[in-house]
Amino acid sequence: MNNRYNIAVIPGDGIGPEVTKEAVKVLKKVSEMRAKVLGGSLHFAEYYFGRIAIDNHGNPLPSSTLEACKSASAVILGAVGGPQWPRPLDASNP
Repeated sequence: MNNRYNIAVIPGDGIGPEVTKEAVKVLKKVSEMRAKVLGGSLHFAEYYFGRIAIDNHGNPLPSSTLEACKSASAVILGAVGGPQWPRPLDASNP
């Protein structure tokens, strides 16, 4: 059986992208080495959440990110927010 496991990767803000990048590297290697034992393979796609999403889409949680996370087999979430952004921004930008 060859299952495809879709992993939504949300790098986040600050150190989040650096940390999630390394986590994905490890999981890709595990997937390559153990695909037969795992009964499938891991596939990764990145999505925006947090301040990076506000900067790029005007929304902290774009609908594309939410839908991808709902349909994913798993989600990797990096750090979100940071001291450079005031909290809370407002009700629409938590």
